[in-house]
Amino acid sequence: MSGKVKSFLKRKDVVFSASRYGIDALGAMAQGLFASLLIGTILSTLGEQAGIAVLVKIGGYAKAATGAAMAVAIGYALKTPQLVLFSLIAVGGAANELGGAGGPLAVYFAAIVASECGKIVSKETKIDIIVTPSVTIAVGVLFSMAFAPGIGAAASAVGHAIMWATDLQPFAMGIMVSVLVGVALTLPISSAAICAALGLTGLAGGAAVAGCCAQMIGFAVMSFRENKWGGLFAQGIGTSMLQMGNIVRNPRIWIPPTLASAVTGPIATCVFRLQMNGAAVASGMGTCGLVGQIGVYTGWINDVANGTKVAVTAWDWAGLLLICFVLPALLTLLFAMPLRAIGWIRENDLKLDL
Repeated sequence: MSGKVKSFLKRKDVVFSASRYGIDALGAMAQGLFASLLIGTILSTLGEQAGIAVLVKIGGYAKAATGAAMAVAIGYALKTPQLVLFSLIAVGGAANELGGAGGPLAVYFAAIVASECGKIVSKETKIDIIVTPSVTIAVGVLFSMAFAPGIGAAASAVGHAIMWATDLQPFAMGIMVSVLVGVALTLPISSAAICAALGLTGLAGGAAVAGCCAQMIGFAVMSFRENKWGGLFAQGIGTSMLQMGNIVRNPRIWIPPTLASAVTGPIATCVFRLQMNGAAVASGMGTCGLVGQIGVYTGWINDVANGTKVAVTAWDWAGLLLICFVLPALLTLLFAMPLRAIGWIRENDLKLDL
């Protein structure tokens, strides 16, 4: 790449980096999903359960904006100019629709391509108000028409393969899915976006919920002596990502909650048969705002409504509470004890600046 091209791209803030695309854009996509599909699903479920028709309608409108919300969120993370940002609404709608079940992943790629192309032409002509949105929308929609069906099908196929393998081998896959998605939740990437892109539901979604909860509740409880109640709530219903700085300094603090996820995952799949049949994005949310638990409950209600489940039982509730809250806390503390005893985890290793 020539110096002039590099200089031009730098001036346009077009930065090809794993951090910008793999962390910033992916994390923003999850926020867009949360503010549309997930909130819409929650509101619709509340409306259906309480018999409030207006909530069902509000939830429906929110879910209908899923593609647009994701694309705009990605554009915001990529620091696009306003005309580009607003034009991404059309791109997101097209990519999500054409991507089918794997729509979120199609939106992710289409929004990135359209954003960067829009940034390149932005304010380069005297008719910017025509050129910039035209280029952004045309590039994004044409990209979606060409690639979104394939991207969506591939993401859906991978998701179905994971779910099929989990149904076939619930013990081994319960461990694998729980650990990997839980680790992704604590890393500065988006486990929610990954689960949404793959459409991860069913038993595999239940294992993902278990892994995320093990990380969040595990870190919250394990670090209580350093962070008290503020840290408990910040990590327990916020995010375990707060511990990433401490993990970099001492990776051994990650062992207890990760081991806990390796235990709760197969318990979820083999003992309680915990399934996430709500929105796939909730599989990667854990206890963040109790979204994972609300997603599981939404799935129960949907299953009862369509006849695949007779009723929500006490066993269901016991499994949800144990997998999401009780076992992660107890197991993480248990696994942390010998590590503290041998000095692998020291005082203030888990301290947060709250």
